Amino acid sequence: MKPLAIVIPLCISVGIANADTLQEAVDATVKTNPDVLAAVHERQAVAKEIDQAQAGYYPTVDLAVGTGWEMTDNPSTRAAGRGEVHLNRDEASLNLRQMLFDGFETPNEVDRQQARTNSRAFGVYSAAENTGLEAVEAYLNVLRRQKLVELAQTNLEAHQRTHDQIMLRAERGVGRRADMDQSLGRLALAEANLQSEQSNLRDAETAYLRVVGMPPTSLSKPDSPINLIPASRDEAIAVALENHPTLRLANYDVESAQEQHATAKAPFYPDLHFELGTRADHDIDGQEGKDKDITAMLRLRYNLYNGGRDSARREETAFLINQAAEIRNNTHRQVEESVRLSWNAWQTLRSQLPAREQHVQSSEKARDAYQQQFSLGQRTLLDLLDSENEVFRARTALVNTQYDEMFAMYRILNSMGMLLQGLNVEPPEAATTVAANQ
Repeated sequence: MKPLAIVIPLCISVGIANADTLQEAVDATVKTNPDVLAAVHERQAVAKEIDQAQAGYYPTVDLAVGTGWEMTDNPSTRAAGRGEVHLNRDEASLNLRQMLFDGFETPNEVDRQQARTNSRAFGVYSAAENTGLEAVEAYLNVLRRQKLVELAQTNLEAHQRTHDQIMLRAERGVGRRADMDQSLGRLALAEANLQSEQSNLRDAETAYLRVVGMPPTSLSKPDSPINLIPASRDEAIAVALENHPTLRLANYDVESAQEQHATAKAPFYPDLHFELGTRADHDIDGQEGKDKDITAMLRLRYNLYNGGRDSARREETAFLINQAAEIRNNTHRQVEESVRLSWNAWQTLRSQLPAREQHVQSSEKARDAYQQQFSLGQRTLLDLLDSENEVFRARTALVNTQYDEMFAMYRILNSMGMLLQGLNVEPPEAATTVAANQ
């Protein structure tokens, strides 16, 4: 067992060792994330219920053997003047039973299990899509936090240069103590901001490790998926209603409930079996010697009354169809809501980008002018420090909006059920549906 425990992790690590691009990260996530793999195993387990249902088409063969002791006291033994007869009893039988008609229970049950398997297949696809979106978010957050750390480092360096300038002026006797204290305080704040962003980066890397299953190494900013976004919100909704795996899962759940209702009608039909049997006993029922027979029978069985259980079961399954249909209807609404929310978020962030970019440009120009004016004594130190902080806040807001806008586009793809396809990532093999009446 120990060699196996060592080999498996090595194989996994080799396969996903270089997940540097977004596509590679999502692909690694889909292949190794426990949530996806749990859905895969559930689908595989349900698929075996198709085999169980199909077993109803095949004959059953039963062998029975037995040996022991019996005491017999019946009219035959008493008529022979033997009274109680004690014998060593031996039994052997072989019986074959083939279903010819069971009220369509077997074919309906096979269809039900196929629908359940297909439902679970889309459950795998849905898990892969949603976990893939988590991977996208974790990937972009690491890049975002790396950029924010760079901005915080640049901000700290700017405050350090200003502080050095104030110190130099103080050494020349032209500076004020209050300016030095104010500069030192802003420098400490810039350092604290850097430490905070570094902590946020570590948190983002931890989240990436949880989702993707490996630490981030050389991540690169992906190209914008704008070309994959439909031209309008209504078009995105139409694609979602056609392709979203959760909605298709719900449709198969309705189909499964309908087949379950059809299966519940089987007890209202007779069932017909062909039965072939042979028996070879010895010393049976007080009679010494062999007792053998062979039978080949067509047997029809028809339950006439069982207290209304079958009728209640059929009514129950009818209500289950209605339940599944309403769950599907609710899923329809949720899918549409998800597209609308994702689309609205994207449009809002997209419209903010020009203003964010203008804010950065204006803040940088103002900061540069303030630096020149400060050198000429036309601006106070507070003006200069405030302008530097304004640049930092503007750049931070721009970076956040840029990454939020990019993630919003991936959210739209996910809400349409098209994220993996858009990233050219193959879904798990278990996401494949089975053909009807396979």
